[in-house]
Amino acid sequence: MPSERYRWETLEALKGSSKGQLSYSQDWLLRGEDILEGCRSPPKLSSYSGWVLDRVISQSLQETPLSRSSTPNESIPHTDDQPPSLAKTTSSASELGFSPLSSAAPSESKGNEDLSLLETDHKDNLLVLPSKVTEVEGCIWMYKEVHRLKGKEGLRQRQEQQEQMVRAVSDMASEQLKRFDELKELKQHQEYQDLQEVMEKSSREAQGQQEKLKEEHRHRAKILNLKLREAEQERQRQEELERLRKEEGQERLRRLYSIQEEVLQLNQQIDPNYRHKDLPRIDLSGFSNRGNQICGLVSGLIRTTSERGFPTQVDVANTERALQEMRGLISSMQQEIATALEEKRKRDEDEERERQKELQKQEQLKAQTPVPAQHPRGKEQKEVLGLQVKAEESTMQWYQQLQDASDQCVASFSGLTDCKDNQVKNIRMDLQKAASIPVSQISSIAGSQLREIFDKINNLLSGKSVQSGGRTVSVTQHPQGLDFVYYKLAEKFVKQGEEEVASHHEAAFPIAVVASGIWELHPRVGDLILAHLHKKCPYSVPFYPAFKEGTPIEEYQRILGYQVKDSKVEQQDNFLKRMSGMIRLYAAIIQLRWPYGNKQVTHPHGLGHGWRWLAQMLNMEPLSDVTATLLFDFLEVCGNALMKHYQVQFWKMLLLIREDYFHRIEAITISGQMGSLMRLKQFLEKCLQRKEIPLPKGYLPSSFWRS
Repeated sequence: MPSERYRWETLEALKGSSKGQLSYSQDWLLRGEDILEGCRSPPKLSSYSGWVLDRVISQSLQETPLSRSSTPNESIPHTDDQPPSLAKTTSSASELGFSPLSSAAPSESKGNEDLSLLETDHKDNLLVLPSKVTEVEGCIWMYKEVHRLKGKEGLRQRQEQQEQMVRAVSDMASEQLKRFDELKELKQHQEYQDLQEVMEKSSREAQGQQEKLKEEHRHRAKILNLKLREAEQERQRQEELERLRKEEGQERLRRLYSIQEEVLQLNQQIDPNYRHKDLPRIDLSGFSNRGNQICGLVSGLIRTTSERGFPTQVDVANTERALQEMRGLISSMQQEIATALEEKRKRDEDEERERQKELQKQEQLKAQTPVPAQHPRGKEQKEVLGLQVKAEESTMQWYQQLQDASDQCVASFSGLTDCKDNQVKNIRMDLQKAASIPVSQISSIAGSQLREIFDKINNLLSGKSVQSGGRTVSVTQHPQGLDFVYYKLAEKFVKQGEEEVASHHEAAFPIAVVASGIWELHPRVGDLILAHLHKKCPYSVPFYPAFKEGTPIEEYQRILGYQVKDSKVEQQDNFLKRMSGMIRLYAAIIQLRWPYGNKQVTHPHGLGHGWRWLAQMLNMEPLSDVTATLLFDFLEVCGNALMKHYQVQFWKMLLLIREDYFHRIEAITISGQMGSLMRLKQFLEKCLQRKEIPLPKGYLPSSFWRS
């Protein structure tokens, strides 16, 4: 039929439209999209549907003309807004009681009916439709409804399939989870069993290892106990050996001291100027020189062994040989004295016989002539003596006067030092600080600083008040304060030479210039400085204290200038360092003057005393290591000033030292004490070669006082 052909053409046209191109995806449900949303909306005709129907109807009318009056849709009013074809379609559908809009609602309520029944009903309806338009519209609607129901049915099946799949997957996952839990529980149980077995095994192994370690520990403990016993026995043996060694060392040391004491006592017997000075043709200077050398060797040996520890048997043997030599020297001297006495006795007897004969002749002449003839005879004897061992008598008197003045000064302020009153103690402490601190502050930084220090010390000694440690101090606070400050100030100056100058040689000049200025204004301070200097360094007199019988060795070493603490004598290097510092300070004092003092007043202790000291040193027997050190220090500091003052006489003195006195020092110097001798030799040769002695290091130039 032609209408059937149009119907399928319409369906094909609809299929080719935009709605017919709709695609259906299986992922709509998973993405939450509603695939039936387009089916639930009320069906609408496109705006082009009227044009399509007009063409279809016009073609159908040409083929099969219909009467326009027989149609019951004439009563439907025609509006300008609605196409004629659409109005006809609407009226035909309303006459039959079937329209797309009215049928949409029943079709939605019948979504659960069987698809075959629906197709049968639509076929029946199509048979009774009065027009082609209604058929076309019904076909369109039926096609949509069939398509919707098919989609809904497919969706339902798909949902059921998905639910079944989800339930199957869930059941399978649940079963797998149960199997996994069972497997996990089984593994945990197995691991627990394995861990328990491992722990039991390790416990058994640890217990076995512990037993083994206990056994090894017991074995090692036995070995250690044996070693400890052996070590203890060895320690006891070592202690016993050390005790025996110390006892032997102490015994040898006592032996050395007794030998030294005997040597010194024997050396006292060698006095060329005391007992046998009237003996003719006898010279004991050789014995005296050798005795002094032996004493020096023994003292150096004892000092070396004291620094090293205990003396060895070789040291004792050496000192015993020295003692035997000293005894032999004494024996030789006594034999020579005895021989000289015998010769003197014979000469005296011969002279007595000659005198008797002469008297007899004179008596005979008296008998013959009234005027007796007298023939007086005189005999001059020259005594060839060596160098002196003792200082000159005048020098010793001067030395003793200074020491007596120092002792009197100490006695004068005994009330201040012995007082137990706290107030007096504070005054004493303040005065001591006021005297000591400024001296400690002396340096070569600037001349203005030295002047301030000098003024502070001078004001204190003049009775003025000064500031010290934030307190006002004056010597008038106590009747004995001035003597106390005199003594402490002089002691501090010498101590600075002993310590500061010994370590820094250039510090001698600023200390010396202040001390010289104070000495010039306060002469008593200068006397106390000399007393302290002579007591700590007897070589500054110069004076070599002799050993007196009954004097302890330690006390004698203190008299020589050594520091003795706990029966231990200080090392030779430290001793020489201190002596050097004090001699350098003395050499600087005698050549310096305070630049702001009275130029018309002479120096209270000038270069003349330096010349006297040098001459007396060269007139005395040298001491090993000491004489060379002190000569070098004195000449290095004061040589330039002596050269300018004494000129030719000073160069003669240097030649005497190099040609004669140097060989005497060299003869008594042992191998370990050659350093000071070499320094002196190089200094003498350098000065004599250049005919000039350079200014000492640290000398204060005139520009210093302008700073």
